[in-house]
Amino acid sequence: MRWYPKGYGGTRRDPDQVKRDGWHDEGVLAVSVDDHRLTWPERELVRQLGEKLYGPRSDDREAANG
Repeated sequence: MRWYPKGYGGTRRDPDQVKRDGWHDEGVLAVSVDDHRLTWPERELVRQLGEKLYGPRSDDREAANG
């Protein structure tokens, strides 16, 4: 058997589980503006919150097309 330091080895959690645990344990919400589970108004709310808190995205597709 191989020895690993604490926190190494074992199985990795999938990204959605990490996000779920972050929300339940820390109250941190990680959501993609392109998440297919969201309706258009929900995606727009996420986009607006992101811009308000962190500024516009550098790869904003609307700006590139307009």
